[in-house]
Amino acid sequence: MNSEAVFGKLVRMNDEQVSIALRQQVNEPGGRNDGGVAVGPYGVPTASHGGTAGCMATMAAALVTPPSGYYRSADLLSALDRAADFMLRRQHGDGTISLGGTNFNSPPNTGFVINGMAQIYWLLQRVAEGAAAAGTAGADGESAQAGTADLSGVSGVAAKVRLFLERTIPAMLTGGCHTPNHRWVLVAALSALYRIFGAESLVRRADQWLAEGLDGTNDGEWTERSNGIYNTVSNIMLIYAADRLNRPALLDSVRRNLEMVAYMIYEDGEVITDYSGRQDLGIRHDLSEYFLSYRLMADRDRNPLFASMYDLSAKTMNRLGPVNNHALLGWLIFPCEAIDEVARAPLPDRFRRVFNADYPIRDNLARMEDVGHHGKISHSSMHTAFGSPVMRWREGELGATAMTRAASFFSLRHGDVRLAGIGLFTLFSPGVADMEQFAETASGCRMGKTMEKGYYGPLAQEHLPASARETVSPWYLLPHHLRPFTHAQKHTLETEIARDGADWLVRIRSDERQDVITQVVLYFRKDAELSVAEDSENGGGDADGGLERTDVGVLLWKSGKLVCRSGDYGLELTGGKRDHLMAQSAGVQTAGHVQAVVVNLLTPFDHTIRIRPFRAGAGTACIPIAQL
Repeated sequence: MNSEAVFGKLVRMNDEQVSIALRQQVNEPGGRNDGGVAVGPYGVPTASHGGTAGCMATMAAALVTPPSGYYRSADLLSALDRAADFMLRRQHGDGTISLGGTNFNSPPNTGFVINGMAQIYWLLQRVAEGAAAAGTAGADGESAQAGTADLSGVSGVAAKVRLFLERTIPAMLTGGCHTPNHRWVLVAALSALYRIFGAESLVRRADQWLAEGLDGTNDGEWTERSNGIYNTVSNIMLIYAADRLNRPALLDSVRRNLEMVAYMIYEDGEVITDYSGRQDLGIRHDLSEYFLSYRLMADRDRNPLFASMYDLSAKTMNRLGPVNNHALLGWLIFPCEAIDEVARAPLPDRFRRVFNADYPIRDNLARMEDVGHHGKISHSSMHTAFGSPVMRWREGELGATAMTRAASFFSLRHGDVRLAGIGLFTLFSPGVADMEQFAETASGCRMGKTMEKGYYGPLAQEHLPASARETVSPWYLLPHHLRPFTHAQKHTLETEIARDGADWLVRIRSDERQDVITQVVLYFRKDAELSVAEDSENGGGDADGGLERTDVGVLLWKSGKLVCRSGDYGLELTGGKRDHLMAQSAGVQTAGHVQAVVVNLLTPFDHTIRIRPFRAGAGTACIPIAQL
C-alpha cells in the first residue's frame, strides 16, 4: 500500500469511529457525564487514553482532514468542545485523571492522556493559526456553508486542551508509576509539556526517570515481554521523548525491539503473545499499535525491514489506537513524506532463532538478593522472567515458539490452527513447572526445571518474638524466614523440542523420583474443532477409551489420535496417557479463549507427544469431541 492508499484507509476507519463516538457521547446538559463518550466494556464514560480522550483524537483528526466525511462539521466541532469540557471536569484537583474503575488519581494514566492531548493541541492550534492567517472561514480559503464549522473556531477547543495540559504539570513533577513501561510514559509526557510550556523542571524530572536506565536486552526484549501491548507503549513513548528532548540514544532500544518483533509474528501479522508477562498473554493481537513506531523509524533510519513491517501493519490494521498512539492523529502530526521511497526488505519467514541466549538472567536473579526488596513490590510485578531465552521457528505459514519462565513452554501455529501452548504442572511444588534452563540442540532445544522444597524447624530461642510468650501466639508474627531448613528434596523435569521430518516431537522427562503427580496440558483455541481419530486397526473409534470429558471443563486424553482443525488446517497428535485420575491441578486454565486437553503422567517417565501438521483432505475420519 502506498501512502495515498494507507491514508485513505485511516480516514475511512477514523470516520467509522467518529460515527460510533457521536452515538455514544453522553448528552446530559449540566450532568457529570455530559460530553463524555461511553466506550469500552463497562459503558461508563472515562477520561482515559482509550476512553473520551481517545475519541477526541478521532474527532479532531476528522474535523481538520479534507477527505473525511466530517471535515469542518459544525456538529463534530460542538461534540469535540463538549468532550474537552468533560475532560476538564473529570480532571482531579491535583491535575490527574483516573483510568476508570481502577488506577485512581493516576500519574501514569494521566501521562498516557498527555501524550495524545498534546498532539491534539498542536493539531488544533496549527489549524486555528492557519485559518486566522488566511482571514477566511477555513484555512483552505473556502467560505463557510451551512452545517460547516469556521475552523478558526477550533482555537477555543485548543485553549481548553492547553488548560488541561497545564493543570497536569504538578502531578508530572511529583507523581510515580506502577510498571516498567510507565516510566517512559511519564518521560514522554514530561517532554511534551516541556515542548509546550518550556519549564526546565520538566526536563529535570524526566532525567530522574531516565537515570534508572533503559530496560531492553541486546536482543530487543522489554521487561514485560508483552509483544501485544507494552512493547508498543515503550517504543512510541521513547520515540516521542527522543525527539522532544533531543536524546537520539533513546532510540537504540526501540530499534532492537522493532527488529525482534519482525521475528515474533506470523505471516498475517498476528503477534506472538504466548509468553507475555502482562494481560495480553495468549490473546490475539496484530500490529496495529506498532504502525506509528515502524512508520516513524522507517522514515528516520531509511530502514528497509522497518518499512516492510510498516506496510504489513498498515495492511492488517484493525484499530487506530488510543489517544497516545493514534494512527491518523500521528500521521497528521508527524509527516513522513518520503516513506514510499524507502526500500523494502523481505520479511523473515524461514528461520530458527534464539533470543536472549546470552542475557545473564541467572546472575541478575542472584544479584536481586542484595537489592533489599526481598522480591516484593506493591501494585506491580518483579517480572523476573525478563531476559529469559525464547526460541522461534518460522517456515512460511507454520511457526513455533519455545519459551522459558512462562506458563507454557511450547506453542505451534499451522495456518489457521493453533496449539496455543503446552504447560507442565506438578504436585511436587503445586503449580506450573516453568522451564528455567535452556540449551539449543541440533534439532531444536532442551529446557529444564529443578524444584526444591523441604521443611522448617523450630525457631531458635534468640529469634522468638515477644508475641511467642503471650497467651496467644499468632503464626503470622513469627519470623519464619529464620527457621532452619530441613530434609531438602529436589525434583527435575526436562522438555525437549525436536523436528522429525515434518513432525514436531515434544519429549518430557522426569528424574527417578517416584509417584509425583504430573500433568501435561495442551491449550487449544476456543474456536478450534477437536475430534478423536478412529483407530482403523482396532475397527472402531477411541471415543470411549481415548478421551474423557471431566466435570471441571478439561478433556483427559488417555489414548488414540487427537485431531485439532481450524479452517483448512489441522494438527494430528499422538501421546495421550492416563497414569492417574486427577482431573485438574493447580494452574490449569480452562476459561476464556482456550480449551484444555490433559495428559496425566506419574513419575518417573520419559514421554513423547508427536505433532503432525496437515492440510484439509489429509486427515482421518474423526468422532467430534462434542459427542463425548
